[in-house]
Amino acid sequence: MRIVGGTLRGLKLAEVGAGDAAAHLRPTTDRVREAIFNLLINGSHGNPVAGARVLDLFAGTGALGLEALSRGAARVAFVDDGVAARALIRSNVERARAGGVTDIWRRDATRLGPCRGGAYDLVFLDPPYGQGLGERAMASALEGGWLAPGAVVVWEESRPPLVPAPLVGIDQRRYGDSTVTLARLPGPG
Repeated sequence: MRIVGGTLRGLKLAEVGAGDAAAHLRPTTDRVREAIFNLLINGSHGNPVAGARVLDLFAGTGALGLEALSRGAARVAFVDDGVAARALIRSNVERARAGGVTDIWRRDATRLGPCRGGAYDLVFLDPPYGQGLGERAMASALEGGWLAPGAVVVWEESRPPLVPAPLVGIDQRRYGDSTVTLARLPGPG
């Protein structure tokens, strides 16, 4: 796995092999990450990455959040409750020399609680497939005030997810066994 675009393009990330089923690690492939960022940056809704505060839920390896940093995001908070995942995220943050603009939180993404800092402009959501965890995490994020008005959500699942109100679906694409759904919280932008 490598960062596929931006200032960190080509940076090799820590190896996880085919993933860690016990830890629910299923890294987003380079091809799918590139497609996601092409949708975000070249879409008709402006560039939600530049200068964004990013929340990477079920962060796994941290590749999505680090890709966002590489492409101009201001700061990324990685959320994962897995020991193996947080070790991979720490390793990848060190490789990217991004310690000053990242936070790594051990937290259950389905029970975020209230947001104590500023809300986030861009949210990546890549839960273990087929368990309904994405829907629970989005409900928790919305209830806790984690999304800024106009925030964009990038949700990767095995099937089209049930996007909760007040989020509005703006795009959806299928890549192999992954469905990527883009949604936006109404507001400025």
